[in-house]
Amino acid sequence: MSIDRKTFENTSEDELEELSVPDQVLGFLAVHDDRAFKAREIASQVELDEGAVSTALSRLKHRALVEHKATYWAVTDDQDRLEGYGGYERATALFNEQFGEENKSAWREHAPDEPHPSVEDEQ
Repeated sequence: MSIDRKTFENTSEDELEELSVPDQVLGFLAVHDDRAFKAREIASQVELDEGAVSTALSRLKHRALVEHKATYWAVTDDQDRLEGYGGYERATALFNEQFGEENKSAWREHAPDEPHPSVEDEQ
């Protein structure tokens, strides 16, 4: 994954070290914070082994940084919790650079009118 010149010049060597698997998983989920994914989907997107991703998700869940329902995983909506996690900001920035910043209005344009059958009726 490439980085821009400004990041290269202004970031320490330690910060430029390759992201850990949990940082990569959390960064991916944070960039896609309006979606939930299966572990194998996350593994495919971040190009990691599914077993490593599953282990990372379990550790992130233990830290209350991700939420788990059935076979789906999503980043927590607790911003204070996320900001307290050291790798969150760096991982989010790197994934925004790799995938582009999330355009939520574009997602909403293409969202279905009805919720997915796996979403419980909250009424």
